[in-house]
Amino acid sequence: MIQHNTKIVATVGPACNTYEGLEALALEGVSVFRLNFSHGTHEDHLKVIQHIIRINEVHDLHVGILTDLQGPKLRIGLIENNALEIREGDILTFKDEECIGNKDQIYMSYDHFARDVRPGERILVDDGKLVFEVIQTNGQDTVKLKALYSGVLSSNKGVNLPDTEVSLPSLTEKDLKDLDFILTQPVNWIALSFVRKADDIVKLHQMVERSGHPAKVIAKIEKPEALRNIDEIIKVSNAIMIARGDLGVEMPIEKLPTIQKLIISKCIQRSRPVIVATQLMDSMINNPSPTRAEVTDVANAVLDGCDAVMLSGETSVGRHPQLVVSAMNKIIVEAEKHYGFQTKRPKPSEKSSTFVSDVVCFNAAKVAEDLKAKAIIGLTVSGYTAFKTSSYRTNCPIYIFSSERHILGTLNLVWGVHAYYYDKMTSTDETIEDVANILKENQKVKKGDLIVNTGSMPIHAKLRTNMLKVTEVS
Repeated sequence: MIQHNTKIVATVGPACNTYEGLEALALEGVSVFRLNFSHGTHEDHLKVIQHIIRINEVHDLHVGILTDLQGPKLRIGLIENNALEIREGDILTFKDEECIGNKDQIYMSYDHFARDVRPGERILVDDGKLVFEVIQTNGQDTVKLKALYSGVLSSNKGVNLPDTEVSLPSLTEKDLKDLDFILTQPVNWIALSFVRKADDIVKLHQMVERSGHPAKVIAKIEKPEALRNIDEIIKVSNAIMIARGDLGVEMPIEKLPTIQKLIISKCIQRSRPVIVATQLMDSMINNPSPTRAEVTDVANAVLDGCDAVMLSGETSVGRHPQLVVSAMNKIIVEAEKHYGFQTKRPKPSEKSSTFVSDVVCFNAAKVAEDLKAKAIIGLTVSGYTAFKTSSYRTNCPIYIFSSERHILGTLNLVWGVHAYYYDKMTSTDETIEDVANILKENQKVKKGDLIVNTGSMPIHAKLRTNMLKVTEVS
């Protein structure tokens, strides 16, 4: 298995959802499996979760589980003969009453559609392949749209409203049912789609916390409204996913590269893991190798400093799931040889309630580099030390030890972090010696190497990080 700093998230689907299929991807280097709740039943997802748990046990891995809630995805209904020829200038009527779509009427699944849209706003269908302009709404149940381009409309296609303030709740009825199931399972991350404001994430946090579940929350950025509120969303989220599919539909597509760089930079400054997602290696759904443009796209995401790159259709429905992961591994390894570590580092804020711990974590990384240490070692319960140390983007491996098994899978999403289970923690000196021996046994360090330890004293109190110690491996 190739080890590198940037992690790989792979979406599970029919192409890889067997034990053997998931095992092959995990051994090839997948760090986190994504379960997309837009597809499949709870029974389907349960089988996958059980497979992942078994794979981790058999191979002593900590592959994480990311569940992805569908969110308020808007769709049209069925279309007559599954194909409606649209010509530029055609006037179509969208209604909130179910019907078979034709030139006279088309069902829109969103019952507040007529109330939310305004004349002049754009409506995008089928990932922007069809573009309409609102010319009239009765404010209740009917909207008239003018086609701006010709094309063919088929059944159940997604709808994007880039100009509209959507009044739908961030968590739909389907999401709430899915969440009830998710919170019974040992998942590490819960992603919310179509986040618009910080409050969307706060509400999800509250539900997770009330259940007593330790999962952390990811905000998926795919709407212009989210970009306007990006600082507040990052602040209340545990991680961010740049969901470039819908974002590229709802925003001018030429802005995507700079938006990606901006969000990654903001996430590093706040020590939030950030995932770059969608179409990174899209051609490999069918082909055994990526295009040159895709190779460059993956490499640029790595060079931008993202924590993880995500595969969607490539592994869920593609012909070559294992080849995709193998190819992505090679691209990441090559790109990381040229990673500009020093350019993206955050600075601890004196205003932060965790300022002391932040200074210790950041200086651990700096000291490790100055001393050319072979490892940074952290002890954590919440994962805080890992998040902070990782955000410094050091060129020194980060090994995190925790007595919380759940956090090990969680940290598998985080840049440069390699997690180990450890529950002894008798005294600080004994623990430091013990974890060094574990790394020596795993051939991560050897006698005479310098390592930088972080942790809290007294160790049994499990306080925030307040200790930094340089040790020579004996």
